[in-house]
Amino acid sequence: MEKTERYPINKELEQEIRNHGSGQLFTNPEETFRRTLRMCSFEVSKGQATHILRHTFASHFMINGGNILSLQRILGHSSITMTMRYTHLSPEHLVEAITLNPLAKSLLERADVASS
Repeated sequence: MEKTERYPINKELEQEIRNHGSGQLFTNPEETFRRTLRMCSFEVSKGQATHILRHTFASHFMINGGNILSLQRILGHSSITMTMRYTHLSPEHLVEAITLNPLAKSLLERADVASS
C-alpha cells in the first residue's frame, strides 16, 4: 500500500495555489525538476536526484533549527533512525547535542552546588 505524503506550506504558497484555479498546478513536475537540475549543471547518478534533494532538505531543516520529530513526519519515515541518517549533520552541528542536552544543564548545576 502506498503512503500518502503531506507537506506543510505557508499561507502565501497556499494562496498562490488557490489563485491558480482548476487543473494541475504543475503540468509535468518531474520533467520540470529534471530540466532545472540540468540547468544547474549538477551531475548525479540516474534516479538519485530527488533522493539527494530529500537529504539536502533534511540537513538544512535541522541546521536551521528544525525539530527531528517534525522532520520525521515530513519525510514520512516510520523510524527516527532513518530520519537521523537523512540529516548528515557535521560534527560542528552535533556540539549542540552536548550544550543543549538537558542532562548537561543538570550536571553543570550539580557541579556548581558541589563547588560551593
